[in-house]
Amino acid sequence: MTYTYRYPLGSKTYQFRDLAELMAKATPQRAGDRLAGVIALSAEERAVAQMTLAEVPLKTFLNEALVPYEQDEITRLIVDEHDAAAFAAIAHLTVGDFRNWLLSDHATPEVLQSVRAGITPEMAAAVSKIMRNQDLILVAKKCHVTTAFRSTIGLPGHLSTRLQPNHPTDDVNGIAASILDGLLYGNGDAVIGINPATDNVAQAIKLMQLMGEVIEKYQIPTQSCVLTHVTNTIECIEAGAPVDLVFQSIAGTEATNSSFGFNLATLAEAQEAALGLKRGTVGDNVMYFETGQGSALSANAHHGLDQQTCEARAYAVARKFKPLLVNTVVGFIGPEYLFDGKEITRAGLEDHFCGKLLGVPMGCDVCYTNHAEADQNDMDNLLTLLGVAGCSFVMGIPGSDDIMLNYQTTSFHDALYVRRVLGSRPAPEFEQWLTRMQILRDADQHILHDALPEPFARSLKALPGGRA
Repeated sequence: MTYTYRYPLGSKTYQFRDLAELMAKATPQRAGDRLAGVIALSAEERAVAQMTLAEVPLKTFLNEALVPYEQDEITRLIVDEHDAAAFAAIAHLTVGDFRNWLLSDHATPEVLQSVRAGITPEMAAAVSKIMRNQDLILVAKKCHVTTAFRSTIGLPGHLSTRLQPNHPTDDVNGIAASILDGLLYGNGDAVIGINPATDNVAQAIKLMQLMGEVIEKYQIPTQSCVLTHVTNTIECIEAGAPVDLVFQSIAGTEATNSSFGFNLATLAEAQEAALGLKRGTVGDNVMYFETGQGSALSANAHHGLDQQTCEARAYAVARKFKPLLVNTVVGFIGPEYLFDGKEITRAGLEDHFCGKLLGVPMGCDVCYTNHAEADQNDMDNLLTLLGVAGCSFVMGIPGSDDIMLNYQTTSFHDALYVRRVLGSRPAPEFEQWLTRMQILRDADQHILHDALPEPFARSLKALPGGRA
């Protein structure tokens, strides 16, 4: 279907050959879409595309697939599992009307929860393209998504952290020291998650055992995860390893996921295996997914779509498997896809909004690579905006510098900052543990103990790896 916009008095006409082109041209400027050749050629064309997109009925997205149904299992997932009854409340709206409705007082948290199964990723992506940053923040704040394993993630007024103790040689002493450092700064309630420098089953099991021993020794109400390939985790489970969460990077097209070495059946197998371990205490959300704008383009599997629409489609995959955690690693792929701090900020807010609108427990790795036109002030800005928007979790890394993956993200201190300035709290089970261990001296003000807490010191004997 061709979409046409005529200027007043018929002086100029813009035509968009199909919905995919209209969506791409309506997207706020970013490097990846320029690289893909789908970007609007001028600010005027972008504004025209946004005005045209605002007039498109939401029903159109159910009848015009951006990636062919016959070629893509993600499209089939989106179409086959669409909830027509949930959609009925918004079925009469255009994209522009949908924006207005989302911003209205009629769209309460309860109402948004009731319609989320009727919203497709493409609808979410479309409406985000005509929203300002403050719109994305306001609506995301109203979208409550709560999950649980040993701690409860996503409650209103709470902000959790992934303690990320990566080490360039997977040295257990270095990892253990980073875990201890993070815990003493009140980090780690979302997950203690390690990206292994050496990615194989034996090494994954070794790291799982390390984290499992720390969690068990100190009775920490959190969960661990080794961010290895999903098929490796399945082998770890079969070998009897203490697997809490199953990790996988996911994308929004079948071809991209195939390039990553998995499909939906693989994820279903892994989820079933992890559920069978019954290691959760307050919930059974056992999956952890990471995404990022540009992954489909980098795999040459984007089907001519803009990168943000591909990203939103990844949330359909996430939603299917009821994860504990999902986060967009927003600036990690590099400036070829998100060039500078402004583009990274916009993408982070879009991803968070679309994920939460679709019912995904959305966090963000607020990050950039060293060759991007960005710095820690840009990350401070995005972190603060996401905190205001009700982000479920962010990363906690020693000094903001991941010495294994070589990128810049948020530190243990940054999490303390945003909790303090916004009055956010850790997951309730984890906060009780921090108070019991006297790591938090004043929980209401998020004030840490000014020395090694006595209850912690008494139990702090040889950590796994031999370092006290």
